[in-house]
Amino acid sequence: MAAVMALGLFLAVGLVLMAGFPVAFSLAGVALLFAGIGLLTGTFDPVFLEAFPNRIFGIMTNETLIAVPVFVFMGVMLERSKLADQLLQSLAQMMRGTPGGLGLAVVVVGAMMAASTGIVGATVVTMGLISLPTMLNRNYDPAVSAGTICAAGTLGQIIPPSIVLVMLADVLSNAYQQAQLQMGSYSPETVSVGELFAGALVPGLILVGFYLLYVFLVARIRPALMPPDDTREDERVSLGRLLLLAAGPLVLIVAVLGSILKGIATPTEAASVGAVGAMLLAALSGHFTWDALKDVVYRTTRVTAMVFMILIGASLFSLVFRGFGGDELIAEFLTSLPGGVVTAMVLVMVVMFLLGFILDFIEITFVVVPIVGPVLMAMGLDPLWLGIMIALNLQTSFLTPPFGFSLFYLRGVCPDSVPTSAIYRGVIPFIAIQLLVLGLLAAWPGLVTWLPGVIYPG
Repeated sequence: MAAVMALGLFLAVGLVLMAGFPVAFSLAGVALLFAGIGLLTGTFDPVFLEAFPNRIFGIMTNETLIAVPVFVFMGVMLERSKLADQLLQSLAQMMRGTPGGLGLAVVVVGAMMAASTGIVGATVVTMGLISLPTMLNRNYDPAVSAGTICAAGTLGQIIPPSIVLVMLADVLSNAYQQAQLQMGSYSPETVSVGELFAGALVPGLILVGFYLLYVFLVARIRPALMPPDDTREDERVSLGRLLLLAAGPLVLIVAVLGSILKGIATPTEAASVGAVGAMLLAALSGHFTWDALKDVVYRTTRVTAMVFMILIGASLFSLVFRGFGGDELIAEFLTSLPGGVVTAMVLVMVVMFLLGFILDFIEITFVVVPIVGPVLMAMGLDPLWLGIMIALNLQTSFLTPPFGFSLFYLRGVCPDSVPTSAIYRGVIPFIAIQLLVLGLLAAWPGLVTWLPGVIYPG
């Protein structure tokens, strides 16, 4: 009976979420409903609910999660500074005579925004508003334009410093400690934010490199899709101005990411430096006003409240799910699959990919990873490699038609002249690139684990 209740809990949450109810309240509300049914039927021990206050206190005192609102503030402030707009226009003007020059500029600026903001939705929307009209005016193919913008916007999920990687690191650390305790290690190791950032750096750069290569090849093979803009030489932007525009975001990225990787500052301290730096850049660009600051603080508060409400709801859900023995069922099912850890990993990745159609990264991180993470790590998978594979997998899911979140973000700012089918066609090559990189990481896990091993030996 308890197994049926655990399965029913999971299915009920899925149905409620698909009906459009808020995620945080859906998780908590359905969990409490099933806990009540379990108490009446004698299939649920109320002791599990007694642990809920401790869970909330743990969230409140978690130093790693303090970095989330500060990183959000930094990203929103950089978005308001309009630096991406100026940088994209300058880089595009400089590369006007190059086939696909504007597309290459979109990927480069998208990667820089990803590294400095880490907010996927904001990056896609901003890049869509800035670059899509320009690309269409220069006779770029709508499908290629939309696909490039969507792909560049989702880089914020994998390129550090990323908000989603901060949250994933915290969840993975708890799951890894749980896995070690199950294996009899009573001095468990942890997974730090810095280690996950280091593990994501090489795969992120590989992904950017493949994106640039694809845009370059398309422009060379089919120049009609991405024609060069024949502009007089005196209208081009100087290299000095371009470097001046890029200097601010690059210094900010190096300061934040470098201080975390070198252990000079904690993620929260580094994010605080980044937030101050973002305000300085906004002031230098002339976009730092009292109204702008109020808007940034308001948007930061909304995002932060949403994240932590989801975390609280997910904590309650996981306690009730565990009270029905759901975690034991998952562990038994995955360990009994033919093919062992390989089959289990493939199955989990497929399920997470499908869940990415209806759930955001935050929900999957807080709900699914704590359930399957300890099982997979107890089966011998490296936590850093597992975390990056999950991040890349969900990034691919967010690009995949018809339900990818990035597609919805771009559709919301696209002109009517760009049909939805064009967006779908445009992202298909980038989905193939994502799958290629996932295959490379599966074949050579050292692409993830090498840099953390160098920076954090022993």
